[in-house]
Amino acid sequence: MVTSAQIRAARGLLNWTVRDLAEKAGVHRNTVTRAETDATGPGHATAAIRAALEDAGVQFIAENGGGAGVRLKRKE
Repeated sequence: MVTSAQIRAARGLLNWTVRDLAEKAGVHRNTVTRAETDATGPGHATAAIRAALEDAGVQFIAENGGGAGVRLKRKE
């Protein structure tokens, strides 16, 4: 499961606007805003947002005692 903070951080790492992420995920801008503020739960839209971020090179780091996070994959 991805958190709202991870979505915000991932978008920041990519230097994407809300509009950029919405277009790449195929969802409305308001949907991205709701996902980033915990106003929506897991579902199809959140999965699309996560997939778009992962396609751009974001890796989501699970809560493992050190806290959930994000990072960019190394470019090969």
